[in-house]
Amino acid sequence: MKEDKTQAVSYGAAELDLGLTMALSRFVADLDFNDLSAGTVHAAKRGVMDWLGCALAGSRHATLDRLLPVLAMLSGDARFPVVGRPTRLGLLESAMANGQMGHVLDFDDTHMGGVVLHASSPLLAALLAVAEARPVDGRTLLAAYVAGFDVAVRAGQGAPGHHRGGWHLTGTLGTIGAGAAVARLLGLDARQTAYAVGIATTQAAGMQQNRGTMCKSFHAGKAAANGALAGLLAEGGFDSSLEILEGRKGFCRIFSDTAAPETLLDGLGSRFEIERNGFKPYACGIVLHPTIDAMVAIGRRIPDKASVREIALRVHPHAVSITGVADPKTGLKSKFSLTHSAAVACLDGAAGIEQYGDARAAAPDVIALRERVSVETDDSLGKDQAFARVTLAGGDVLEQAVTHATGTVDNPMSDGALEEKFLANARPVVGDGADRLADAVWGLDRMEDVRGLLQQAAGTGG
Repeated sequence: MKEDKTQAVSYGAAELDLGLTMALSRFVADLDFNDLSAGTVHAAKRGVMDWLGCALAGSRHATLDRLLPVLAMLSGDARFPVVGRPTRLGLLESAMANGQMGHVLDFDDTHMGGVVLHASSPLLAALLAVAEARPVDGRTLLAAYVAGFDVAVRAGQGAPGHHRGGWHLTGTLGTIGAGAAVARLLGLDARQTAYAVGIATTQAAGMQQNRGTMCKSFHAGKAAANGALAGLLAEGGFDSSLEILEGRKGFCRIFSDTAAPETLLDGLGSRFEIERNGFKPYACGIVLHPTIDAMVAIGRRIPDKASVREIALRVHPHAVSITGVADPKTGLKSKFSLTHSAAVACLDGAAGIEQYGDARAAAPDVIALRERVSVETDDSLGKDQAFARVTLAGGDVLEQAVTHATGTVDNPMSDGALEEKFLANARPVVGDGADRLADAVWGLDRMEDVRGLLQQAAGTGG
């Protein structure tokens, strides 16, 4: 009787032999610092600086007071630094804590080139934790960061319906990118790197339902720990599928209602996604930033804020689907509220850490103004665009259109503005050490051992 191979061919684990995960992993394994342009290196340094500042500011958030005692209980070899704290934890627990700190304020970088991803909190928390275990120079750290960033973004581009399905990309894509980054840091070969990517991807998780809770930033911490674990396991001989991204039951096909695995290698080596990274001037969801820009500009033209009778917003649909909380009760929830963001931007002329704390979320003037905000979506607007119209008591109307929000690729923050943000975040935690940290980051490619960086950020360095 002739064997029917149809079942074998359609079986979920049958190999497709596309070689995409392996090709991507080979690129990561072979990437050398000298392959990076000056612009790519500079973009990576900007990412390190921004993340360190956000983690230092986040180190004081109450969320960490709940997390750290549990991680301390779980830690065995507790010698790894925690940003902004005297605490020492195990390697994975340190990565988890530092990753959560970097994202807890929603002040960290955001890539919007086909995905909405906070890559640096998972990647850098994983890399710096592993770098504490063995000597690593700054050039190796930067190359690993660039490589992991590329893998994270490309995995998202290969699964274009991923975000639409309710996944939180910082938890999922961040895990994949962190696994690849740690593999590069450890100097793993292409096959080991593919294993690291596979081990990381099988741990990928994070649900958008947890926006506005402690779990959202926990996704970033878990992604960092998962990525560190993946790299270390792969180094030790632990294996995984070599088709974890493109396979029949791989990431691109089961984490998305549409799959585009062929995009995984598009432009590989000719562009680095870290150069398209965006940085936040405001401590909230990135799709709120165009509205905030508009309302800050209008607010400056209103001497008496009590005269505001109506605020009408026109925004990209993502601004509502991602941040549509109308009446936030907590600071964490307010980071995902258009009405809150419009109100504080108008009243305070700012949208920083204070504007997204519990006090402002419950403030009577903010609540009263939130109730006067109406929102309309417009598919013709870009994600970094918004329009605001404010009607005053006397009938005057003030309008403001934002073509590209501050901090996006088309309207980037300057190095000076980025360093100013870093110092504002870092100085309350490490004092004058913030200036030394900034200098250290700008000189990362000359640093022989990066362990001092995390120790300085923990307040224990020289």
